[in-house]
Amino acid sequence: MASPMQDTAQDVVRSATAGHPPIRLLFPALLLVMLLAALDQTIVSTALPTIVGELGGLDRLSWVVTAYLLTSTIVVPLYGKLGDLYGRKIVLQAAIVIFLIGSALCGVAQNMAQLIALRALQGVGGGGLMVVTMAAIGDVISPAQRGKYQGLFGGVFGLATVVGPLLGGFLVEHLSWRWIFYINLPLGAVALAVIGAVFKPRVAHVKHVIDYMGAAWLAAALTCLILFTSEGGSLLPWSSPQLWLTLVLGAVSVAGFIHEEKHAVEPIMPLELFRERTFVLSSLIGFIVGVSLFGSVTFLPLYLQVVKGSTPSEAGMQMLPMMGGVLTMSVISGRIISKIGKYRVFPIVGTALVAAAMMLLAQLHIETPLARMYLYMGLLGCGLGMVMQVLILAVQNTVAFRHMGVATSGATLFRSIGGSVGVAAFGAVFSHGLSARLASLLASGVELPQPLTPDAIHHLPDTVRVHYLEAFAVALHTVYFSAACVVVLAFALAWLLRDVPLRKHP
Repeated sequence: MASPMQDTAQDVVRSATAGHPPIRLLFPALLLVMLLAALDQTIVSTALPTIVGELGGLDRLSWVVTAYLLTSTIVVPLYGKLGDLYGRKIVLQAAIVIFLIGSALCGVAQNMAQLIALRALQGVGGGGLMVVTMAAIGDVISPAQRGKYQGLFGGVFGLATVVGPLLGGFLVEHLSWRWIFYINLPLGAVALAVIGAVFKPRVAHVKHVIDYMGAAWLAAALTCLILFTSEGGSLLPWSSPQLWLTLVLGAVSVAGFIHEEKHAVEPIMPLELFRERTFVLSSLIGFIVGVSLFGSVTFLPLYLQVVKGSTPSEAGMQMLPMMGGVLTMSVISGRIISKIGKYRVFPIVGTALVAAAMMLLAQLHIETPLARMYLYMGLLGCGLGMVMQVLILAVQNTVAFRHMGVATSGATLFRSIGGSVGVAAFGAVFSHGLSARLASLLASGVELPQPLTPDAIHHLPDTVRVHYLEAFAVALHTVYFSAACVVVLAFALAWLLRDVPLRKHP
């Protein structure tokens, strides 16, 4: 029986003889880019309380995450199409440069509004990093062998989610929260150098037509959706005409996007993709997984620092069970898929584990032992690791090769939309729940200090502190219970997936 290393060596020979760059050189370069992108999604989480403490704006805390996710989501299908048209290399290099410029500017932000705007700029570059790397692997590896490589991509994502909170906490404690952005610069420079040296794809010069109107309609639709979910019930009452006008404008933008895609010469997301059963199901499941992933990564470090009194670096360490679950199950599921040639069972089991973990996290209280919380987070990580990369593999295995880039970006798009909506909606639910609970628990006339950092909370008078921590924990109950209900829908959808035999050639 051949070993995994022998299998990989055979892939290298096959790819080299097919005229592609050797996988042993290209693959580490793409993994480095994936690490760059994934690291920035998680390194911010443990620094959020400190950032709010220095810059203020607790009510806009979720926007530090949402702004990045929103812009990266909007540009995902555009990057997919540009990669198909102009070649992966130049598009990937441009995305890295934009990402690094945004990172440098985030590090010098002077207030919350600036930071949110610059995170949006950073997201414009970040949106291209993951989707172009995954599409590039789709160019040179057959679906039958791709499972092990996609599993390693998932492993790198898991590694970044482990290293991110740890590194973020260390930098916040020993340097400054600004270094969570500066750290991207040397890593990005290395990625640029390696990609420039070893990624040598074949380039065909073709006259191109870019669907800018489609991208504009999509940007408008997603922006309206995020504004509606983040402001409804918190900044604006549900009866507000302004709020519902935002939703109407979002619906009009969706209609405009569909009309544009029907008539565009080269649509950024061909509507024929939505006739593919696997693409539609993978996109819907990915949307829900995005909601649960980014919602949990954003709020768990807050719980650990505020309720459990952990320092930023301790909170990062305490996220290890979840990140280890993602890392382990991404690699294991990828290797199993390559051996058995079937993938349907993994999203079914994975979504069931995620739903169960969310329901357990909804039971957290002030006295919940950390050991029990570690178990819940590990279960959540295992579930996520069995779903994320498998959905990308399923899509790439079923779509026409000419749509490889846009199909990969489309599946990634819906996961990113889920993340944007999840962080915004859960942020609004959490803020509303916390405010309502505090209003009922605290005596009239009691004023909380501003900014309300974890350290300031722990120095509150005993009675006020106990009430605040109780309100904080109860607000999280609503967030995780809502997430569990949503993931049950993903579990039901996963049963509708079909096992399509893995293609033997790219």
